[in-house]
Parts: sequence; structure tokens; C-alpha cells
Amino acid sequence: MFGNNRNGKAPVRPAAVESLIGSRMSIHGDVEFAGGLHVDGHISGSVVASGRDGTLTLTENGRIEGRVEVACAIINGQVTGDLCATERVELAANARVDGDVHYKTIQVAAGAQVNGRLVRMDEQRPLPGLEHMPHALTTAQA
Repeated sequence: MFGNNRNGKAPVRPAAVESLIGSRMSIHGDVEFAGGLHVDGHISGSVVASGRDGTLTLTENGRIEGRVEVACAIINGQVTGDLCATERVELAANARVDGDVHYKTIQVAAGAQVNGRLVRMDEQRPLPGLEHMPHALTTAQA
């Protein structure tokens, strides 16, 4: 699913699902997780992975209203806020992102929508506001 990496490193594998937010569940507040988080429901708040392997899977019915900071993001639902992935972003056909997408590697399916900027990150400088992350997202100065 994640193919070969051109830089010779092993491909990033998504973390196993350890947490599930079901379709009838709504969370109002920030969510911090480790490993894999599968979201079928609604989160109103930031979603942050505390480890380097944090993988968010947002299904077609899932919604997040807030900033997302993860290693890998597999999105098929709606994100209202910036989406930042230190490794990989996969936008499926029903993905809707209203905010900027910061990525190292991205895959976009036909039908996915991004209403914001696509920003390719490199390893030179942390993004503003993310200096607190141990694996801070980075981008080149334009």
C-alpha cells in the first residue's frame, strides 16, 4: 500500500489500530493518541499522535474539526483544519480537507478535494507552532 521509498529507507507502514471512535460517537476536545486511530465519528478538537508511528484513518463518515498532526494520515472523510503528516498523507476519493495539507509524501485519488495549500515538507526547518513535537514537521523556506 505504501510502495517503495526513493531515498533507500524502508517504506512507512501504518500502525495497527489501537483506538476506535465509532460512527455514533462525538468527541468535543483534543485527542492525543499513539499507534493507530480509526475514526468513523466526529471529533471537534485537535488530533495529535504522540509517537512517531501515529496513523490516523478517517473513514467516509468521519469528521474532524481541528488541526491534525500525525505521522501517517489516511483520509476518506472531512477535515476542517490543517492536516500535517511527517511521513505520508493518503487522500481517498471522498476526502475533503478545508485547510492546508503539510506532507512528506502524498497520494491523492480522483475526487479528493483540498481547499487550502499543499505544502511539501523537508528536513530543514520546523513548521511554525510545531517546535514542541519531538519529530517536528519541517518545510523549506520559500
